[in-house]
Amino acid sequence: MSGPDVDFWQERFVTQRVPWDRGVPSPQLRAWIDGGQLSPQALNGPIAVPGCGAGHEVVELAACGFQVIAIDYAPAAVALTRERLAQAGLHAEVLQADVLSWQPETPLSAVYEQTCLCALHPDHWSAYAQQLYRWLRPAGRLCAMFMQMHREGAAQGLVEGPPYHCDINAMRALFASQHWHWPKPPYEQVAHPMGMNELAVLLTRL
Repeated sequence: MSGPDVDFWQERFVTQRVPWDRGVPSPQLRAWIDGGQLSPQALNGPIAVPGCGAGHEVVELAACGFQVIAIDYAPAAVALTRERLAQAGLHAEVLQADVLSWQPETPLSAVYEQTCLCALHPDHWSAYAQQLYRWLRPAGRLCAMFMQMHREGAAQGLVEGPPYHCDINAMRALFASQHWHWPKPPYEQVAHPMGMNELAVLLTRL
């Protein structure tokens, strides 16, 4: 497998070397909920959080009444998410699974994609994008946070990460317009504590 494997991520969570972790849910998730772009009533079905990591967004969604399916293949991340839910007295389905092979029992209403894509080596991006398309029902929402992590090595053709840079042109090719509706840019830039930012884009499955 190209890029980091499950042992890499397991070691990061066990040793708590997780510099990407804000320690709180992304402010953009709260903005989408408060703005009405995400609501349990409008979705009327489950929302998945692939690569859920420490589970901050899972807890936030569950607290707001969403039916949540959290997915991660690092056992330590799964345990941490379950622990946070238990401490908050909340429920969500938390699965230890590989997002490149897992399939939901019924089509999803939405996917909150924040840190999974940028954690996957680009060799796997096409397969992951196909998975997201298969997971979602028609008109399902892909709430995407595209990591902007510019690296000097890119000028020499180096692929460096994680996190891997999710160039918006690459994202337009990956989530092609014949399968996804793209809103018009510019897109909201969300600052990240690591010094980069994310582009917040709400895509709709056609």
